[in-house]
Amino acid sequence: MSEGKVKEDPVKMHKDANTLYETGKYKEAMELFLRTAELYHKVQNYFDSTSMLYKAGECAYALKDYEAAVEHFLKSAELSFQKGFDRFGVSALEYARDCYTALNKKAKVKEMEKKIKEVKAKLEAAF
Repeated sequence: MSEGKVKEDPVKMHKDANTLYETGKYKEAMELFLRTAELYHKVQNYFDSTSMLYKAGECAYALKDYEAAVEHFLKSAELSFQKGFDRFGVSALEYARDCYTALNKKAKVKEMEKKIKEVKAKLEAAF
């Protein structure tokens, strides 16, 4: 029995989250992006799932919650690399590096720089 259980529509939620983001309601948008990322992941829509994690990171970044932003960007990057969305993963790593810079975590910034360089070299070798 699923009385009162409304089926969540990730496409509608995706649009609603974008609207919240565009109107500067970053906290609400971030929560909705994260929920949408989970739903997309469940239905194996990995590209949109990585995209939603990325957008959640952008929201946290806009809120200057760099710790949360790093977490979202790294999750986005990890899933991106697992699924072959390497260029998207690089963007997420670059944003994570910017978060670590804002947090003044120099060792983490270096770690991200190294990883970005490695992935970019791998991508260039593939072409």
